[in-house]
Amino acid sequence: MAEFIKIYEENPNPKEIKRVVKILRDGGVIIYPSDTVYALGCDIKNTRAMERVAQLRGVKLEKANFSFVCEDLSKLSDYVKQIDTPTFKLLKRNLPGPYTFILPGNNNLPTVFKKKKEVGIRVPDNSITRAIVQELGNPIISTSIKDEDEVIEYTTDPELILEKWDNLVDLVIDGGYGGNIPSTVIDLTGAEPVVIREGKGSLEL
Repeated sequence: MAEFIKIYEENPNPKEIKRVVKILRDGGVIIYPSDTVYALGCDIKNTRAMERVAQLRGVKLEKANFSFVCEDLSKLSDYVKQIDTPTFKLLKRNLPGPYTFILPGNNNLPTVFKKKKEVGIRVPDNSITRAIVQELGNPIISTSIKDEDEVIEYTTDPELILEKWDNLVDLVIDGGYGGNIPSTVIDLTGAEPVVIREGKGSLEL
């Protein structure tokens, strides 16, 4: 049975945030709100938890395209090769926001992702998510929770999410109704930014 915690975005309760982080540190898998859709997440430093997330999504971990959710851009160099000034300015203009930026990964990527040349970075405009990552002290890996329903691509009601995922994850955060438009994905590994998936937000180039 998953825990179900209500956290308010206007003012996330530090005690509840600490509870979430304890679950993450213990290798738990959570469902949390972002500035786009609800997503599955776990601690980037816990390989077993990442394997669980990959299993839930039906993909092999080393092939999974998970995003790294960061609190801000200050720890970017932990996982990303040095980027030029125009690229950094583009990130700064658009983050926090509903974007996933694909950047060249460096040698510090978690072992399971060592073969990957690039990494998707997210800094969501959601105070619950950022408070969790700040308290944890490192990124969480993230992947949106898709719905099998042809019409509703993403479940937006946390109680329905709990119903569906109750026995599969350790915690569902109720951060209010979620959105149903995913992040816009932009590839910044080439000479020019390339939009790979149109989603929420209008990118400021």
